[in-house]
Amino acid sequence: MIETNFIVVLWQLSLLTSIICFVLGLIKKSWLFLFISTITFIPIALYFLAVNNYFQLIGFIPIVLLVLTLLFYFQSNNKRV
Repeated sequence: MIETNFIVVLWQLSLLTSIICFVLGLIKKSWLFLFISTITFIPIALYFLAVNNYFQLIGFIPIVLLVLTLLFYFQSNNKRV
């Protein structure tokens, strides 16, 4: 029987949620989905920031996601005015 670690399952769910919300955010051009993707990717990013090799760059992905979120947010607000 396969034993699973609860933390690993939560980490995988966070990654899956982040990817799904990122794709939906880009397709629908929704800042809300991109914001959810940013928030759910933070635990993964924190894990990779502790590594001392090139995987540490994965820790900066939430910054890119946040910039995309802000761009989509301001773009959606300009259309309403």
